[in-house]
Amino acid sequence: MAELFRSEEMTLAQLFLQSESAYCCVSELGEIGMVQFRDLNPDVNAFQRKFVNEVRRCEEMDRKLRFVEKEIKKANIAILDTGENPEVPFPRDMIDLEASFEKLEIELKEINTNQEALKKNFLELTELKHILRRTQQFFNEMEDPALLEESSSLLDPNEAGRTAQVRLGFVAGVIGRERIPTFERMLWRVCRGNVFLRQADIEEPLEDPTTGDQVHKSVFIIFFQGDQLKNRVKKICEGFRASLYPCPETPQERKEMAAGVNTRIDDLQMVLNQTIDHRHRVLEAAAKMVRVWFIKVRKMKAIYHTLNLCNIDVTQKCLIAEVWCPVSDLDSIQFALRRGTEKSGSTVPSILNRMQTKQTPPTYNKTNKFTSGFQNIVDAYGIGTYREMNPAPYTIITFPFLFAVMFGDFGHGVLMTCAALYLVLRESRLLAQKNDNEMFSMMFAGRYIILLMGIFSIYTGIIYNDCFSKSLNLFGSGWSVRPMFKDRGGANWTDATLHENRILQLDPAVKGVFNGPYPIGIDPIWNIATNKLTFLNSFKMKMSIILGVIHMLFGVSLSLFNHLYKRINIFLGFIPEIVFMSSLFGYLVLLVFYKWTAYDAKTSQAAPSILIAFINMFLFNYSDPTIKPLYRGQMIVQSLLVVIALACVPCMLVVKTWLMRRQYLWRKNLFDFTDVAVNQAIHTIEYCLGCISNTASYLRLWALSLAHAQLSEVLWNMVMHIGLSSKSFGGFVVLSLVFAGFATLTVCILLIMEGLSAFLHALRLHWVEFQNKFYSGQGFKFLPFTFDSILEGRFDE
Repeated sequence: MAELFRSEEMTLAQLFLQSESAYCCVSELGEIGMVQFRDLNPDVNAFQRKFVNEVRRCEEMDRKLRFVEKEIKKANIAILDTGENPEVPFPRDMIDLEASFEKLEIELKEINTNQEALKKNFLELTELKHILRRTQQFFNEMEDPALLEESSSLLDPNEAGRTAQVRLGFVAGVIGRERIPTFERMLWRVCRGNVFLRQADIEEPLEDPTTGDQVHKSVFIIFFQGDQLKNRVKKICEGFRASLYPCPETPQERKEMAAGVNTRIDDLQMVLNQTIDHRHRVLEAAAKMVRVWFIKVRKMKAIYHTLNLCNIDVTQKCLIAEVWCPVSDLDSIQFALRRGTEKSGSTVPSILNRMQTKQTPPTYNKTNKFTSGFQNIVDAYGIGTYREMNPAPYTIITFPFLFAVMFGDFGHGVLMTCAALYLVLRESRLLAQKNDNEMFSMMFAGRYIILLMGIFSIYTGIIYNDCFSKSLNLFGSGWSVRPMFKDRGGANWTDATLHENRILQLDPAVKGVFNGPYPIGIDPIWNIATNKLTFLNSFKMKMSIILGVIHMLFGVSLSLFNHLYKRINIFLGFIPEIVFMSSLFGYLVLLVFYKWTAYDAKTSQAAPSILIAFINMFLFNYSDPTIKPLYRGQMIVQSLLVVIALACVPCMLVVKTWLMRRQYLWRKNLFDFTDVAVNQAIHTIEYCLGCISNTASYLRLWALSLAHAQLSEVLWNMVMHIGLSSKSFGGFVVLSLVFAGFATLTVCILLIMEGLSAFLHALRLHWVEFQNKFYSGQGFKFLPFTFDSILEGRFDE
């Protein structure tokens, strides 16, 4: 049970692993995840270690599997995940795995190469088909006299009379549709207008065989005269990456060529379909095994990487490793070593010896799916020092409670609880889906935190009697306006009195007006009172101070358990700290409770201000006759408390430093006294000043609670009130639309934005105001060698 409140007791152990069983032993240790290996070869280059070749072979297999995985995803084939945890292959099985992966890679590359070549050939034939069809249309159009006259202008003016005897040359091809305008301008400029260009778009997009993208292209034909223009035209086409194709001059030849192209396209399409089907079958078979292969390969790689951390004893043919491990798990580690030895077939057992060391062990806090979220909150502040008190068990209650104090609303709490319950009840199915969305993953990891925040918000919402900014009148109000109450004139209140006066004052001192407190929470009548905000301000501000002082005193009390083995820290650290805070701010809390109990409705107006009394306590100001004392002997008590608090400062700052100086003289070289003295001075000053600032910091509980309630009320009055104002049938339609907007704004603003704000403020209160009283967070985390990350699907780690 003690491990719940502080980190696990750790030990440094030495492992002697026989060469033939080392691989299997490390494999078993990776399955249980209870040991952290130390690097015994820190000065040895990674490429000079014993098992570097095995690591390279595993990396090469991993590369081939990533290639296969990429091809599977490109083909939109789902990778089968049965949750299987395959055993680590034996070293002798590595050759078979390498051969299988190499064969699969070569086959896929050959298929891809053939498929790309077929697609390229198919694209060329398709483009040629469109060219033959379009050029025939161009030539048919060129028989038009007007176009013939336009083309004849390409000739030299002196030879215009011999137009009929001249035959124009032409080239035909295909070019990207987006390049047509630039291509046309370049032809005009370079050829000085002596070419004639016709183009037409290809309706359906064509597939690029290299990238697989769909591209839009156009067919063009260029008419020119002479070899010089022909060369220019071809160079321009080459520069614009246009594909030129041979095109016969006579219609009959073009028709015969088109028929042959269509036949070849049909044959090629059949071969291409067979290739695609074969590739799909190969990838489907690989998709069933790729996850298992990944796990096997990466387990092997992790084992060899770990073996590289060990020392090699050549004489005894064994590997020597040093590991950090929890003392409570030594039996499980011994059992795993025996399993590994038996699995390898070795007859020499592995040896585990505990070592004595002065090195600081890593910090290890055991968690489960419920406590892991809260432990992550603590670890985000800093990893605890070894065997230091762990704030996580207390954070399980205090964190959602302080969040709920700021977020207290019954309706919002119910919505948050329902959302968290969905994540909790369907966690197995959601885990199996492996959602990659970062925001969802973060919320899912904190599902139990959100659940407790929602439950506590329901509780505080009942205390505040606040549900979507409205009060719930379940037990009837404790206030009454019956005729027993009379106004100043002595007459009973009538219906006319209530209608004619918007504001009426209820005097709790009059018998029958106040019949007792509401059974739980705040009386619903305050929801319609004009001084509602004034009342809630006073109530929530005092509540924030009370909760804050109790929270900080609890944190100081936990520091006692960190000082159990050092008397000087108990008598000159813990006791002065708890006395200092209790004398000042603990006394302030007692004043609040005293004032609540000592004054009733009749005497409340004469009650002095606690704030002024607390300020005068520090100033020793008791001479003002207008300020009445709260109780008899207040001056003596408060003066004594201030003197006691001030006396605690030199105890921590001077006396403790002097005693540490004596210890330094007795035991030189054990620690640096200067650093210790400076740290003690900083800690004392920070603690004394922090008691004031930290107490004031808890007023954020009051501020955010009021802000959340007021924002909820504004949203109701400005949105929902519109839909409820109409009583006609059309108002039902308006109400439906308004409610949709109200629900959206409630979720987006009040649940998400306000919830995140309250979460961050609760986080700050725990990190700064609570944990700094007993938690230094200067340790380093225990990182065991484990295969869990592979089983969770984090292949890229």
